[in-house]
Amino acid sequence: MPRKKCIRHGADYPCTCALGHLYRFIEADLLLLLKQKDGSYGYELLSELEKRSISDAAIDPGALYRTLRTLEANGNVTSEWSTSAGGPARRLYRLTRKGEHHLEEWVEALQHFSNSVRRFVEEARKELR
Repeated sequence: MPRKKCIRHGADYPCTCALGHLYRFIEADLLLLLKQKDGSYGYELLSELEKRSISDAAIDPGALYRTLRTLEANGNVTSEWSTSAGGPARRLYRLTRKGEHHLEEWVEALQHFSNSVRRFVEEARKELR
């Protein structure tokens, strides 16, 4: 998704409000996987996402492909049909330079989120003692 100024947080730091798909980090994880693999197919990405999931819920294949289409529409990912592996044609997805920048935005936003969660846990533990 394109980054916008957050009406709740302003422009002082990256926030997760406009980034979407935060619950299971599908978008962020897809960007990272595509960076690590220098391209991959949808089924392979789904398999990797399920191994890395932060929850017990299964990754919905529809959510994966919707996210890939959105990333492609926003210029973060490109795709092309590949027939090199034999069998039916498959779509090969690759990260673009814009996608790398979007991954950097995710890293900043998730670092802020992580710090906020850590602070919450520390304060809550103190109160619960």
